[in-house]
Amino acid sequence: MFRNSIRGQRASKFMQRRCFTSTISRQADFTHAVIGGGAVGLAIARQLAGRDGTSTLLLERNSAVGMETSSRNSEVIHAGLYYGADSLKTKVCIRGRQMLYALCAQYNIPHKNMGKWIVAQTDQQYEELVKVHEFSKTLENVPTHFVSLKQAAIEEPYVRAQTGILASPSTGIVDSHAYMQFLHGDFEERGGDTALNSNVVAITPLGNKGSLGWEILVRDKASGQENTFTAESIVNSAGLGACDVNNMIVSPDQHLTQYYAKGNYFSYSPSTPSTKHLIYPAPEPGLGGLGTHLTLDIAGRIRFGPDVEWVDSAEDLAVNSSRLPQAIEQIRRFLPDVKIEGIQPDYAGIRPKLARGGAVGSGKGFQDFVVRDMAGEGWSGWVNLLGIESPGLTSSLAIAEVVEGGLYR
Repeated sequence: MFRNSIRGQRASKFMQRRCFTSTISRQADFTHAVIGGGAVGLAIARQLAGRDGTSTLLLERNSAVGMETSSRNSEVIHAGLYYGADSLKTKVCIRGRQMLYALCAQYNIPHKNMGKWIVAQTDQQYEELVKVHEFSKTLENVPTHFVSLKQAAIEEPYVRAQTGILASPSTGIVDSHAYMQFLHGDFEERGGDTALNSNVVAITPLGNKGSLGWEILVRDKASGQENTFTAESIVNSAGLGACDVNNMIVSPDQHLTQYYAKGNYFSYSPSTPSTKHLIYPAPEPGLGGLGTHLTLDIAGRIRFGPDVEWVDSAEDLAVNSSRLPQAIEQIRRFLPDVKIEGIQPDYAGIRPKLARGGAVGSGKGFQDFVVRDMAGEGWSGWVNLLGIESPGLTSSLAIAEVVEGGLYR
């Protein structure tokens, strides 16, 4: 279960007490327990492990960290254009982008700041670009500018944009696997403990709503062996399982339902047509994603996606090949010379949603990130993260700051 046998022995023998706050006097195995080892959970665990005199346990149900949503996405570093002025998504996306670029530069994590073009084919879509541009001018450090169709034909001869192009120069890409490897390594360098294959099956608040800490029952996915740990605080960063964790704690009338938005991705093997920028369609209010778009990986390979397919299970990760014709239709709107025979099913990812709503702040049913210190509802030492989808990768370091601030304000 534990990556380090010495740490495992230390945990199993109940670690010496470490105080979480000066007003709480109790003994626990760990100061913090972070549930979920995706990009956001890793960033939070790393942030908390940096506090002197504390101990942090990271619980991950898979055999390695970052095996779910964090490794099955577009790997885009988002600018923060779409989510509304007062949303938490906008705040942590902008802050997280700046932090992520700085971290990648400092530690040589592969990334590129190549920019994004948002393309419009109709007058109505152009109006959406104008809205995005006007919104960006109200934000700090989120530049956008229009590209003339004449200049676009020179820079990106394969790209079609019939009515307009809005450029987002601060958008980029990151090697998400290398990023998460760094976070995990740095977390453990700071003294953090990782328990892999550890599925949380029960959580018991001790005292009055966690006033005396938390008891966490985990089951090893390989052996079925169960172990119990105690922590002074818990952070629910379980991603696709976040609602399940939430429901282990609250009363039945407060249970939440997790919705799963599957995104199918398609690879592209021919060398042409090619692009220098990421290419996105104009945002469509009410859509569960940002539309099928063209992204590049660190090696410069093109991939298309994701679409939005509502599914009933987080395990439904097979690419739905029947959606390829629809994807091709959308791709050819902005890349008309694409070679259809070169597009193949690649991989799929699942986005955890709190409702079947839109991904754009101006759309119907938009759902913001939930990063909630549950003290406001009478709980002690519990931070709840729900609906953490895109731009979660970009926002991860900033979300970690928010969580630490909630626990140590």
